[in-house]
Amino acid sequence: MYYGSGYFMLLILMILAFFANMGVKNTFNKYHKVRNVRGLTGAQAAEQMLRSNGVYDVRVERISGYLSDHYDPRSKTIRLSEPVYDNPSVASVSVACHEAGHALQHEGGYVPLSLRTAVLPAAQLGSKAAWPLLIAGVILSLPMFINIGVIFFSFSVLFQVITLPVEFNASSRALRMMNEYGILVDEENSHARKVLTAAAMTYVAAAAIAVGQLIRFLLMANRRD
Repeated sequence: MYYGSGYFMLLILMILAFFANMGVKNTFNKYHKVRNVRGLTGAQAAEQMLRSNGVYDVRVERISGYLSDHYDPRSKTIRLSEPVYDNPSVASVSVACHEAGHALQHEGGYVPLSLRTAVLPAAQLGSKAAWPLLIAGVILSLPMFINIGVIFFSFSVLFQVITLPVEFNASSRALRMMNEYGILVDEENSHARKVLTAAAMTYVAAAAIAVGQLIRFLLMANRRD
């Protein structure tokens, strides 16, 4: 009975995640066509946000890909995809300033970001090791393998959960500073909020799926004990 309802719950979450991903792409594409009044590219906006906060040791680089933008705390580098780096659109500036928000988190010792960075190695190991252990445990009827797999998978879930406040805070910083520093003006700020809210929903969906899977694995482990 549980397996049926458990799989149904995960199916619903996966459908929601699909729509969240479609939503962020559609919203980005919509406002990628809207040029910001100041004509700032994503790279210029990120640099202005950093400089306005006295941060001069973070690089802004162009990378290939689509919505592959991220901040690397190890090298103190903001990496912006080509549609964001070079484009003077509202969407490009919003995404770039969000990544600058992560750089400012790092500069200020924002605790959730530090925790996420610390958990990352365990999460990467857990995501690789959990599934083989869980599958082997089920096939071979070895509860110990399932329990170890659940422990490994829990690190991945922890990473997804910690990611939520990190992303929300970066977006909050970006929205506030884009307005304060005049990077975006008037209605552009409401457009930026739509872009960043759509992006945030993808992280919420990913965390919900991870938690749902962990609950299913925990119940599976209890049934096998």
